Amino acid sequence: MQLKRITLCVALAFAPNAFAVEPTELPDVVVTAEKLLPSSNYSGLDKRGLMQLRTNTSDTARLLDGQPGVSLYSAGGVSSLPVIHGMADDRVRVKVDGMDLISACANHMNSPLSYIDPANVGSVKVFAGITPVSIGGDSIGGTIQVDSAAAEFAKAGQDTLLKGQVGAFYRSNNAAQGGNITATIAGEDLYMRYTGSTVRAGNYKAGGNFKAPGVSVNSLANVYVAGNEVASTQYKANNQAMAFGLRRDNHLLELKLGLQSIPYQGFANQYMDMLKNDSQQINLGYTGSYGWGALQARVYSEHTRHYMNKLEATLTRTQVLGMPMDTDGKNTGFSVKGDVILSDRDLLRVGTDYQRYRLNDWWSSAPPSMMMSPNTFWNINNGQRDRLAVFAEWEANWNQKWLSQLGLRSETVTMNTGTVQGYSTASYGDPLLATSVPGAFNAANRQKTDNNIDLTALARYTPDEQKTFEFGFAQKTRSPNLYERFAWSTNNAMAMHMTNWFGDGNGYVGNLNLKPEVARTLSGSASWHDDNGFEVKVAPYYTYVQNYIDAARCTVVAGTACTAANLTLANNFVNLQFVNQNARLYGADVSARMPMAEATGVGSFAATGVLNYVNGKNLTTGDNLYHIMPLNAKLGIEQRWDNWTNSVEAKLVSAKTNVQAVRNELRTGGYSLLNLHSSYEWKQLRFDLGVENLLNKYYANPMGGSYMGQLPSAYGTSMPGMGRSINAGVTVKF
Repeated sequence: MQLKRITLCVALAFAPNAFAVEPTELPDVVVTAEKLLPSSNYSGLDKRGLMQLRTNTSDTARLLDGQPGVSLYSAGGVSSLPVIHGMADDRVRVKVDGMDLISACANHMNSPLSYIDPANVGSVKVFAGITPVSIGGDSIGGTIQVDSAAAEFAKAGQDTLLKGQVGAFYRSNNAAQGGNITATIAGEDLYMRYTGSTVRAGNYKAGGNFKAPGVSVNSLANVYVAGNEVASTQYKANNQAMAFGLRRDNHLLELKLGLQSIPYQGFANQYMDMLKNDSQQINLGYTGSYGWGALQARVYSEHTRHYMNKLEATLTRTQVLGMPMDTDGKNTGFSVKGDVILSDRDLLRVGTDYQRYRLNDWWSSAPPSMMMSPNTFWNINNGQRDRLAVFAEWEANWNQKWLSQLGLRSETVTMNTGTVQGYSTASYGDPLLATSVPGAFNAANRQKTDNNIDLTALARYTPDEQKTFEFGFAQKTRSPNLYERFAWSTNNAMAMHMTNWFGDGNGYVGNLNLKPEVARTLSGSASWHDDNGFEVKVAPYYTYVQNYIDAARCTVVAGTACTAANLTLANNFVNLQFVNQNARLYGADVSARMPMAEATGVGSFAATGVLNYVNGKNLTTGDNLYHIMPLNAKLGIEQRWDNWTNSVEAKLVSAKTNVQAVRNELRTGGYSLLNLHSSYEWKQLRFDLGVENLLNKYYANPMGGSYMGQLPSAYGTSMPGMGRSINAGVTVKF
């Protein structure tokens, strides 16, 4: 089978980087790039590569693992948080089927990419650094777009199209097992597609001789964690999606419905686990072509009910029976974008985005606990975060060698929240008394309005068919999220620890005076390539962030968890407040592919490599930035021979020594992992077999945070990575 290659330049920071992942079946997706959009350069995974990753993971974010400039915060089994050039989570705009999704959780357990199963992914695009204003917004790290499979119709004059596939997989390390099914029925103008998936996994096991520290047995739960088992890493997830489409000439109207149920998902680097996450999505989109250009429009609604407590199997963390925490998030929005062809040289993109977000976060009374009764604790009460943006983008193809893009985006973000209260007035203060912690918050002006401006300027120079160079500048702006501004409680460490999406074991409180982050990026890229599949890309970047939202030890207040000792504590978890400071990040990404042998008696061979480096510094304090991935590389050799695809891959990560002192971030050692994979395709069948961490090495995940899966939740142990796992999958097409 011939390998499809796309060798356009990808600039991972400066020139917006984009790579696309196409589906294995669900049809052969036709990607229609907007006329000249520089960031619509594709590289990365082909269909076989995507199927391999589906066999190895049920976490859609991990489809990005190993791509230039991308790393992942470790979280639950299906909820990793993507990082682009050292900037993570809300600093990265994530769109799923055109919807701007938001984590409706104080721990960000329901990350946007967790709402779509890998089996339903049709394409993935990553835009890093200088993201066009027509794609970016309310983010400073970049944009990730994940879409389900493209619409597919029967060809003219043919019978009704009926097709689908069924897949199943098993992963030995955590006994993960699951399956998926896709079925499509389509005529020439109408189509309907159903996708369903399910997965269930137990706790995974670390490699080497890892022994969990401080293992204890809670008499109430009578639970033992054996050997190298990493507690609170089990999960179960179910996803269903329906898509309907109507096509008329150059117009397409699609309705997509999504339903998710996650009964449980353990979080070993958090104090809490997810015990329910139910989500419903309604998404109506239109695409049309006209004589003057193209028009895209979308309206969507998403509702999440989320519940946290402690998994029964992880009650060894604490002698307390539980701490119920509920979240209700409602997210609605629309977008309209027009591509206006001004001339053969010039293209103008104009559009508008609107998003309305409402969040309630409450913790029900939990008697007989004196500390968690008799009232409901309101962490966020009727939180509101609304965005309205307009943008314009001019793109010009001056000649065969030069292309430019200029963009301007204006965005208004309005935020507010209602009054709050603690479990009791005795422990948390009277919410009606302005001298108390909740009372002072309630008496403050909580309505905030940010007027944000994004600017981009980019140029591409292509001297010949073998070389491409890009360079440019961008200003990107992000307003704080609801928790960064409105999490209020400093009354005790327990309440502060419940707001934490960093996995570091620390406690956090918001800041009503936070300003938006403004990032200014200079970046460049160079690509050398030929028609034989050889390609080398180098993309350096530099970003200065004004009003970067970092953390500082909270100011000493009598009767709260913000004590004098907390200011200097260096060997334990601490309590922090979000603050504006200044920061800078710089780095480079290098990727390469080199054919080694073609058409030999045992197929063709190619070598691949990716090298990533990023350095982050807080310029206000001189401290390092938190959770910066150390220097890392991925090297591989791939063989393709008839129906076989085989690969060997080495992942190399250096020691993490540049850690953040204010958070007491843990250092991690360097490590190397060896992975193998083999696949075979025959007619309507495909078999995948792989071994991850072949040598069963122990390693601490540098992006995993603190391990708190067992009693006591003690400072000092980094999250261990997964040991050896034999993964197998089979797919049948019909």
